[in-house]
Amino acid sequence: MSETVSVNIQMDPDLKERAEMVFQDMGLNMTSAVNLFVRQTLLQGKIPFAIYADPFYSESNLKAIQESIQQAKEGKIVVKTMEELERMADGR
Repeated sequence: MSETVSVNIQMDPDLKERAEMVFQDMGLNMTSAVNLFVRQTLLQGKIPFAIYADPFYSESNLKAIQESIQQAKEGKIVVKTMEELERMADGR
């Protein structure tokens, strides 16, 4: 076996536990899984899977949220009952 080095990473304990259970089902441990990830990254020259941002945190959504918060602070709030909202949705 070739010489190895230790690599320390920080991870949420729940995330680690859940990942270990999945890896165990695959016959892997955390070390083997991380090594697979790194080998595939080197082989492919990129992250070996698609990475998507949560659209909730998009710039336009965060801006809309901040505007809503500001409007609420200024008392610019419209209150509607569910019945009123349903009528609006139906175009009545």
